[in-house]
Amino acid sequence: MRPQMRPLRGIALKLVSVLVFIVMSAVIKGTQGRVPAGEVVFFRSFFAIPVIIAWLIWRGELRQGLKAQDPMGHVWRGFAGTVAMGMGFAGLTFLPFPEVTALGYAAPLLTVVFAAMFLGEEVRGFRISCVVLGMAGVMIVLAPRLSLTPGAAGTAEALGAMLVLGGAVFAALAQVFVRKLVLTETTSAIVFRFSVTATVLSLVTLPFGWVLPSAFDTALLVGVGLLGGVGQIFLTASYREADASLVAPFDYASMLFSLAIGYLVFAEVPSGTMLIGATLIITAGVLIIWRERQLGLERTRQRKAMTPQG
Repeated sequence: MRPQMRPLRGIALKLVSVLVFIVMSAVIKGTQGRVPAGEVVFFRSFFAIPVIIAWLIWRGELRQGLKAQDPMGHVWRGFAGTVAMGMGFAGLTFLPFPEVTALGYAAPLLTVVFAAMFLGEEVRGFRISCVVLGMAGVMIVLAPRLSLTPGAAGTAEALGAMLVLGGAVFAALAQVFVRKLVLTETTSAIVFRFSVTATVLSLVTLPFGWVLPSAFDTALLVGVGLLGGVGQIFLTASYREADASLVAPFDYASMLFSLAIGYLVFAEVPSGTMLIGATLIITAGVLIIWRERQLGLERTRQRKAMTPQG
């Protein structure tokens, strides 16, 4: 039996999760590249595990979290998600905070494309148009960074843009794997096994320049992991309380949070070009979510119409 929906509570939990993840990213940016991205992924994943285990024990779902019907599916999801995290964390070093957030919004647009390519999902003209609109916004945000302005700064910004966009590609692939996993796996298993897989995979980068962080950076990195675990719990809880189509658009509140943190903490003033591009990307994303909701309602009506009455 489906639990009672509490929409306002679901929205509130979603907003908290978005804020927690944005603060987590800001803490990562606070390390200012002193710690390699692969090492940051390790801290983000490893120190999230105790939080997630405590949450699973509290909910009585630890056994579910340890079970897996499709172990390789978790590995592939973990690989894509780990690469996405690493590239995104590396990009934070080179680009303004709100810009990284805006480019990250390419992930749900690319998920539509990859779902059609790899899962055989039908994508019609409306969603294709939304993807085109959103990718136009991505190009607007990217354009100033790809001009390859002479000097190290211009090259670093171009590298950062490519890293963040690459991270969005792998994040979209991770979502495709999740769509397959939810057919056989519990949410608890997906959440827990991702943190474990990412922790193990991050160790592959150990030979490529890990450092012994200072006490201050160690505290920041442990905080990153704890925030990641807490954010994941709030995110999962939000989808228990309200339909995904209702709470999903609140992901874009992260732009407001990142603009505020970027300005107040990092003294970053967003450009008009970035804001225009971000607006197009957000508009496209919200339209896709709206369309998904409409299609879901239509499928529900069709099922009800086909159910024998009597």
